[in-house]
Amino acid sequence: MKNVLLGVTGSIAAYKAAEITRLLVKRGFSVRVIMTKSAERFISPLTFQSLTKHKVYTDLFEDVFYEDIRHISLAKGAAIAVVAPATANIIGKLASGVADDMLSTVLTAMAADKPILICPAMNTAMWENPAVQHNVKKLKSYGVLFAEPKESELVCGDTGKGALADTDSIVNAVVSLLDGKP
Repeated sequence: MKNVLLGVTGSIAAYKAAEITRLLVKRGFSVRVIMTKSAERFISPLTFQSLTKHKVYTDLFEDVFYEDIRHISLAKGAAIAVVAPATANIIGKLASGVADDMLSTVLTAMAADKPILICPAMNTAMWENPAVQHNVKKLKSYGVLFAEPKESELVCGDTGKGALADTDSIVNAVVSLLDGKP
């Protein structure tokens, strides 16, 4: 059974991460979830614990044991990391090497040898912001993969590119990547 690490950040699309989790578990993957504090404002860790039957990680300094340095063990144990939804904030952190919470620290520890799939979800103006696009380009140059946001009506009422990619597409991308396909 392959381990998938799912990072959930503070976007209204966080509820779709529950469906991604459900679909991955249904396909036989073991899913470990890390949520940012902002993600917890949109969806509860209990949702993911119920779906995965595993503890959900939210705090870098929770349950620190010398036998298991959690951010390292989570990074080593995962075959792939998926961040869905990924906000401009987490994209900026990763592009800059900032590791200041559980998710950014684990992803920084994984960056050298495991695939990372970023699934952005944000307002069109945020997605098109030159700084965000610079960070996306920088991460791509490091080998980080992206499931491009789709064009859709957004929660704010705008229509444009920024909606989270379809959950089935994200899950299919994970399966393909773990099968060694681009």
